[in-house]
Amino acid sequence: MPENKTWKLWEDEKVKENEALLLRKRASELPIPLDNEARKDVETLVSTFLRRDDAAGLAAPQIGISKRIVVFKTKNIQSGEPVKDDSEYEVLINPRITQVRGDRETMREGCLSCPDISVEVPRYPSIKVKAYDRNGNKINKRYSGFLARVVQHEVDHLEGKLIIDRGTTIYYPQEKELFFESLFKK
Repeated sequence: MPENKTWKLWEDEKVKENEALLLRKRASELPIPLDNEARKDVETLVSTFLRRDDAAGLAAPQIGISKRIVVFKTKNIQSGEPVKDDSEYEVLINPRITQVRGDRETMREGCLSCPDISVEVPRYPSIKVKAYDRNGNKINKRYSGFLARVVQHEVDHLEGKLIIDRGTTIYYPQEKELFFESLFKK
């Protein structure tokens, strides 16, 4: 089952080409109304996310499912606390950012698919999203602050974009300098 593992661009200073191919691909939309396979994919992503305490959000491609589904915390977002119940997270299916507001703000972000690094990434402080919830109901919602950043990060995954594509400055551990220097040389 793919849900036990997070797909990464690299691990242990080796590029993971097959995983990178899926992570770099635009994910497919789910059928609305949701069919059984789509519901299974949603539940696989949610159950994987709920077992983690190291992520503010998770996109389906990060567990090897190239579908347009994201899940993210809505409470205790920046804490390492695991989600306790359904009121502390949201699921977006086939999300589209329909509006952005404000000047982009730059913050350091990490990503489970880009281990050992953090990147300065500019993001909009307020966004509006059209999507479907996990039951296939239409939603139209505004997110702001750190939550807007998390949603933009996860939606990027559905487009095959990662923090290394959006960022300005990449930080990595000095002991892995040779690997990352060779990886990010332009």
